[in-house]
Amino acid sequence: MRRTLFSALAAALFLSAVAVPAFALSRGARAPEIGLRDTQGNPVRLSQLRGKVVLVDFWASWCEPCKEEIPVLNRLHREYGDDGLVIVGVNIDNDEGNMRRFLRRTPIDFRVVHDGNHRVADRYSPPRMPSSFLIDQRGVVRYVHEGFRAADARVIERKVKELLGL
Repeated sequence: MRRTLFSALAAALFLSAVAVPAFALSRGARAPEIGLRDTQGNPVRLSQLRGKVVLVDFWASWCEPCKEEIPVLNRLHREYGDDGLVIVGVNIDNDEGNMRRFLRRTPIDFRVVHDGNHRVADRYSPPRMPSSFLIDQRGVVRYVHEGFRAADARVIERKVKELLGL
């Protein structure tokens, strides 16, 4: 009897541990710190970007929609950077060499960090590739965008403009 009770309890604990889904960081949550160095060796800290609108975009070299999204993010960086938009690309490739080869073929105008150990990705839990987290001037997530299709560019730009007050 005691053995059966122990087995049932152990099974219940195991099932509850594996059944807990991972959710993406949601609207209204405080954005977790990035705390990695960008490709130029400079630290990227959200705490130092307070007062700016920050778009944190998770991407990977193997992701086709990510490749389509990068020119849109480059354009947003150019058009709204002077208005207070900062874009940080978080590459999740395990091998940094894959990221660097991708960057040689596809120039990115905004800051990029490599998160090969997924420390940042684990805190944000991006639901798919790419995923963008739009963060307001106080460091609060205001919009989460999953995936990318060409029509999404207008939606993302509209959200950026709203947060910038344009």
